[in-house]
Amino acid sequence: METEHNKTQIEERTPSAPELRTKLSKGLNWKLLLGSAVVVACLALFGRQLSRGKTLPSTHADDLITVPVIKVCREELARNENFDAEFRPYQVIDLHAEVAGFVQSIDVDIGDRVQKGALLATLQIPELAEDIERAAATELRDEKIVDQATANYKDAHLAWGRLNTINHNKPHLVAQQDLDTAQAKDSAAEAGLAAAKANVNVAEAELNKFKAILNDCKIKAPFAGVITKRYADVGALVQGGVSPSGAAMPLVRLSQNDRLRLDFPVSVSYVHYIKLGDPVEIRIAATGQTIHGKITRFTHDVEMATRTMETEVDVTNADLSLTPGIYAEASLELERHRNVLAIPTDALSDLKTPIAFVVNSKNQIEERPLTLGLATPDKFEVVAGLKENDLVMIGNRTQVKPGQKVMTKLMGTGSIQ
Repeated sequence: METEHNKTQIEERTPSAPELRTKLSKGLNWKLLLGSAVVVACLALFGRQLSRGKTLPSTHADDLITVPVIKVCREELARNENFDAEFRPYQVIDLHAEVAGFVQSIDVDIGDRVQKGALLATLQIPELAEDIERAAATELRDEKIVDQATANYKDAHLAWGRLNTINHNKPHLVAQQDLDTAQAKDSAAEAGLAAAKANVNVAEAELNKFKAILNDCKIKAPFAGVITKRYADVGALVQGGVSPSGAAMPLVRLSQNDRLRLDFPVSVSYVHYIKLGDPVEIRIAATGQTIHGKITRFTHDVEMATRTMETEVDVTNADLSLTPGIYAEASLELERHRNVLAIPTDALSDLKTPIAFVVNSKNQIEERPLTLGLATPDKFEVVAGLKENDLVMIGNRTQVKPGQKVMTKLMGTGSIQ
């Protein structure tokens, strides 16, 4: 009986199959509804956050982007241009003999430094010494003849003078024939003296000619410089520099290196900037030197083949530390603008349509179109679009856009606004 009673209780507590399906269906629907609600709530929250991120920038200081800025100020800007340049001697010549002869001695060699007027070489001309002696003897003989002619002229002139005086004081005392004879002798003596003097002049000129040839045999330096080449040796036969009989061979090459010319071609687009006395910075890569000079001269003419104008700077080289032929770089200041607004090059992203990002008084990005002036390697002159003390963003601008509120870091001071 007790067993049947327990069985009856268990059956009463155990639901039937239809009841069990109903309860399971209700429990499952409740869980599905609860899960769906959670998913919908998450999607709504995510969409809201996404929408807020797109339309409404955060106003909290911790969420603002910090951008580097510079303060626009007035500066002095200069535009420089570099030109390839080359050193060359201030003057250089090949020294020739003026007369033909044999090299008797040559007193210099390459590398020797000589002063103006120094003897470089001596030529020997056969029979020149005899010619000089002959001309000197002829001159001496003619001078003796002049002395004799002078004495004859004095006697004849004195006799004529006496007779003429007597005839003047006592007319008809002296015969007219005697007067005419005395006068003729006086004139002949005078003519003889003049001819003798002329012969002396001819003899003197001939002697001076041979002496000049002898002097031309001594080759001297026309200016101070360095011997850079030697063409002849002792005993060589050289032709005169003006001799048409053959090609003249030079003896040595003399180069003035204590003063150099720095030559550089200026392209036609920069010609109008070139002025006498403008400063030039000269950088010599071979020696690491940097020296300064001024424009000394230029041709005032643009070569049609190269479209350049030759420009020169004189450079003092007393210690010969600079060698002609080495290359250098000439840096020339073309123009200078004082007290102008300037910004660095990395404040612009496009030079064709220059635009700057300015952080205004509300700490918002503001786009400003600019008009630029003088350009240097690292800065630009701003003609229009900015004013002094404006804060301009520099560097990468892809992280911000116009209207966005930002924090600024003033470069150079490290301060945060």
